[in-house]
Amino acid sequence: MPQISVDYSANLADTFDRQALGLALNQLAVKHLDAAPEGCKTRFRPVDGTVVVGELAQEQDLVLAAFHIFPGRSPEAKAGLSEAVLELLAERLTPAPGRRLHAAVDVVEIDRDFYRGTVLGG
Repeated sequence: MPQISVDYSANLADTFDRQALGLALNQLAVKHLDAAPEGCKTRFRPVDGTVVVGELAQEQDLVLAAFHIFPGRSPEAKAGLSEAVLELLAERLTPAPGRRLHAAVDVVEIDRDFYRGTVLGG
């Protein structure tokens, strides 16, 4: 744990290194949440369509990072992670000319009693 998901506008797919960003996100989770490195798992999902209310979607791109974690981290740790992730996204992602890039982070506590996971194979 944590489970990290990054949803991003599909037209950003060739503009950043997902492997490097995933490793950097994992390192931030280790630093801010005291997570075990081997427990950090990150997936990236391109999103074909986005709509930003009040603005033209054709001129907007989105990157949304979500960290699903077990309870017990302090509000300061979660806020520190959020700020660090926004800084990392600003370093690694650049909006295309004439476009705006919206970035957001969400840290969500999941219910430990109902979460299940396993490793298959190997």
